[in-house]
Amino acid sequence: MADPEAVGRAFLDYFYGLFSTNRAGLASLYQDSSLLTFEGNKFQGQQAIIQKLTTMPFSNVAVQRDTVDIQPSISGGILIFVTGKLMPEGENMPLKFSQTFHLMPTPNNSFVVTNDMFRLNYG
Repeated sequence: MADPEAVGRAFLDYFYGLFSTNRAGLASLYQDSSLLTFEGNKFQGQQAIIQKLTTMPFSNVAVQRDTVDIQPSISGGILIFVTGKLMPEGENMPLKFSQTFHLMPTPNNSFVVTNDMFRLNYG
């Protein structure tokens, strides 16, 4: 298996790079069986997940990752936990967030997101 730390960090660079300015570009990372829980609301499948991500109330956002924890999962995937801050364009107060990803390898030596959980952290 590829180095989980290297794969996880490369994934995060790619994911948050697109999340910042082109969330529709994230579609290839999800499948029909992928699950997203966003602020307690559940979305399943590539189409539903991308619709949620592209209808957020901002189009451009800066993402700052404060902590990143990466582990290989017993199922052969990679588990990633991120805390950080979002700064939507035109706003002056960052939004603290936490996000967890579970990545699984594909037969063509790439990874897909099987699970994605996102929460804003208030307080």
